[in-house]
Amino acid sequence: MTDQHTYLTSRPPLYTPEERQRRDESPWTLVQGILAPVQFLVFLVSLYLVISYLATGEGETAATVSVVIKTLVLYTIMITGAIWEKAVFGHYLFVPAFFWEDVFSMLVLALHTAYLIAVFTALLDVRGQMFLALAAYATYVINAGQFLIKLRAARLDAAQRDRAATATLAEVAE
Repeated sequence: MTDQHTYLTSRPPLYTPEERQRRDESPWTLVQGILAPVQFLVFLVSLYLVISYLATGEGETAATVSVVIKTLVLYTIMITGAIWEKAVFGHYLFVPAFFWEDVFSMLVLALHTAYLIAVFTALLDVRGQMFLALAAYATYVINAGQFLIKLRAARLDAAQRDRAATATLAEVAE
């Protein structure tokens, strides 16, 4: 508990008060909040279809279309996420608060894009394409985990800020 408390109090907050206000007022925050679970649902359906194809050899078209849709949703969330970062932090990508998440997002994008290239150029056979999709999906899961950890950190920051404000009010009242 002490180590966690020290970590929480020694690291800088995820957002400055101004950034937090811009985050809360930005319509892009809602867009990200809607797209993230939509993307995860599309991922789950596509993952099932890809694995099913690899296991049975059936459903190639459904699996392929699902990965293309997943990739288009990924592009959408990445573009709107960059706009969100610009609105909140003043830069489109690689802001300090989300630097490593953005770096890893580039790998996720690269693998999904490689999948599209493989499909539209027949660079890989269908099984190879599906294994490439699984590699892209593995990086997506890691990246989604990074963002969930950041979301938790933001909530912990808010809770710590609220506790500090309550303590300050209590001190003033005494």
